[in-house]
Amino acid sequence: MESEGDMDHLITSPDPFHPANHIPTLCQNFYTQGWVTGTGGGVSVKSGSHIYIAPSGVQKELLNPTDIFVMDHPSQTYLRKPRVLKPSACTPLFLAAFARGAGCCIHTHSQWAVLVTLLVERDGGSSSSGSGSDIRDTCFEIEKIEQIKGIPKGRGKEGMLGFFDRLRIPIIPNTAHEEDLTQSLEAAMERYPDAYAVLVLRHGVYVWGQTVERAKTQAESLDYIFRLAVEMRRLGLPWIS
Repeated sequence: MESEGDMDHLITSPDPFHPANHIPTLCQNFYTQGWVTGTGGGVSVKSGSHIYIAPSGVQKELLNPTDIFVMDHPSQTYLRKPRVLKPSACTPLFLAAFARGAGCCIHTHSQWAVLVTLLVERDGGSSSSGSGSDIRDTCFEIEKIEQIKGIPKGRGKEGMLGFFDRLRIPIIPNTAHEEDLTQSLEAAMERYPDAYAVLVLRHGVYVWGQTVERAKTQAESLDYIFRLAVEMRRLGLPWIS
């Protein structure tokens, strides 16, 4: 790896949508929504053969382009690594999304995402094994909600889900260390190939999309749905008719 200064051209651009500029803007936005509170969460963007990643353990609302890590995707080695910052612990999970065609992956600690996983855990949720099954066999399911139209039908499929379609988001168990989630995340991606998100029990959610715009709008749509689902359960309203 070359020295940090030698590779600054990778993060220098007047374009506000260049990944090195766009990631700090996204993190500022996500902070106001409570998604990256207290250094939690993260964002990564793939552009050509380069992957841009927000660092770990920093206040995301204060990020600058110079804080961004840059990785070569084919070799998965860092081209630019800020000396005083730590690489994101989410990196292996971001790479799993990129391996499935994503152009952006967003990880949030949304309270609504966490609450939905707690409700599914408490109530047995929906799974192929029925109530009381392992959380790895479980997913959050909801239907007949207009905002579901903000989620694509699935990888390689044209169009978005419809009002009468059922949205399924797999849930995986949490681990003590972020990178240890990778195997469970990849297994959930294989089991639910049409999903564009994976919930992590008592932790948050990973959302990915073909572009930054799609990942962002999908994350927003899902957060709306998670919040609505929590309120529906509080009012005794079912998620599935």
